Amino acid sequence: MKVMRQALLAAGILTAGLASAQSASMRNMLKIGANAGVSVPAENASAAAGIDVAYQNLVTPGFGLGIATGYTHYFAKDNNGNKNNDFGVVPVAALVRIYPKQSGFYLGADLGYGFITGDEKVAENHQSVDRPDGGFYLKPEIGYHNRDWNFAIQYQKVFTGDDGKIGDQKYNAGSLGVGVSYNIPLGK
Repeated sequence: MKVMRQALLAAGILTAGLASAQSASMRNMLKIGANAGVSVPAENASAAAGIDVAYQNLVTPGFGLGIATGYTHYFAKDNNGNKNNDFGVVPVAALVRIYPKQSGFYLGADLGYGFITGDEKVAENHQSVDRPDGGFYLKPEIGYHNRDWNFAIQYQKVFTGDDGKIGDQKYNAGSLGVGVSYNIPLGK
């Protein structure tokens, strides 16, 4: 019964927050979303899926700055005898967005550092090769936006240098995919 009351309380708070969000200013907002894509090049991973969380401040009506984080899980792909391990990427990045119109096309990018999480080794059958800890993070995107939603095609990449290389297989923490996010106004 206690869990039911907590669930009802949480639903009530969320409903009240969303109802009041309709009249709040859209200058500051929290963006919560999801992404999915294919790993490119697909050497040690085949696909990726994740969640995104960002804060954005509209410096001008057509230009936004903020911070972004989240988690993207990369699903391992066996490659030429390498039994690669799954891994994740947690970015800590600056967010830049350009909105030419109040609704419609937009351009953006997240730039920062991507922490790579998961098993210490690149592949379970190569215990001598450590996975990289992270590297420069880049996520350019192009998409459609309106007051509440953003829909985008995006490329996500953590540049790890030569770390994690096994023979001819380079370590890849990159994907090409789609993303969607919902804008929650935070007031003025």
